[in-house]
Amino acid sequence: MAKEAEGQEGKERLLLHPMASLPEDLRACQGTSPKPLLPDQRAVGLVLGHPFDTIKVRLQTQNTYQGIVDCILKTYRHESVRGFFKGMSFPIASVALVNSVLFGVYSNTLLALTATSHHERRAQPPSYTNIFIAGCTGGLLQAYCLAPFDLIKVRLQNQTEPRMQIGGSEPRYRGPVHCAVSILREEGPQGLFRGSWALVLRDTPTLGMYFVTYEGLCHQYTPEGQNPSSATVLVAGGFAGIASWITATPFDVIKSRMQMDGLKGRKYRGMLDCMASSFRQEGIGVFFKGMTLNSARAFPVNAATFLSYEYLLRLWR
Repeated sequence: MAKEAEGQEGKERLLLHPMASLPEDLRACQGTSPKPLLPDQRAVGLVLGHPFDTIKVRLQTQNTYQGIVDCILKTYRHESVRGFFKGMSFPIASVALVNSVLFGVYSNTLLALTATSHHERRAQPPSYTNIFIAGCTGGLLQAYCLAPFDLIKVRLQNQTEPRMQIGGSEPRYRGPVHCAVSILREEGPQGLFRGSWALVLRDTPTLGMYFVTYEGLCHQYTPEGQNPSSATVLVAGGFAGIASWITATPFDVIKSRMQMDGLKGRKYRGMLDCMASSFRQEGIGVFFKGMTLNSARAFPVNAATFLSYEYLLRLWR
């Protein structure tokens, strides 16, 4: 009887081992040090997607380009390849913090709303209302953490002067730290949070939709009670990214314009004035500038992010 009890206890320990719940394709690629996976993969996604983001920001805030191709050619001709990677250092440095806030708040809010842990949610899926609320909560807090980093990134991306140009005009900011110090000195602490309301309105509802889309697709294409496969996670994460950016782009345009406001005097009296002025001067199409680029980089970046997220949750539960 004692041997049978020990054998049963051993089986239970085996079943409770984190790797026991991983699908075979994820189990086969397990590593000895999984903890850095999420920041590393997200950082790689940022590096690959940053040129798209730079072109998108310039199209949203400057009227000197005739389209995506024209912006790419002028940037390369005037600034070489380096021009596409301006402002990248702060996003890379803050990626771990920003994603920890977003996914940590989302998971814990969903836990508080449903009283079910991550591995129990496959058997007892939470309602889409709870998923949306948890995603909105994560988006709200992420926006406040992201605001200063995002503003510095946008300011640096809009500098079109080549870094090394003999006899030419020097860029206003020599780097991210100099940019932050200059904004604090010239615009005060509130200057670092310029455009933050538009950022909150961009991220709060769209990240709720982001997680609803992801969880909905995973639930749709995963057998009941099982964990989604790596392919399902990648596809669901990619389409969740596209769906969220399609809805986020109008406020993304306003956010970028508000962040650049104040650089050479105040142009807008506030967010509503920015929206009205942009619409009056450029029509309804202004609110969709950069949507193609946002969607193009959203799929691979968010697919990798969700694969890392699911992998880590299953290892650490």
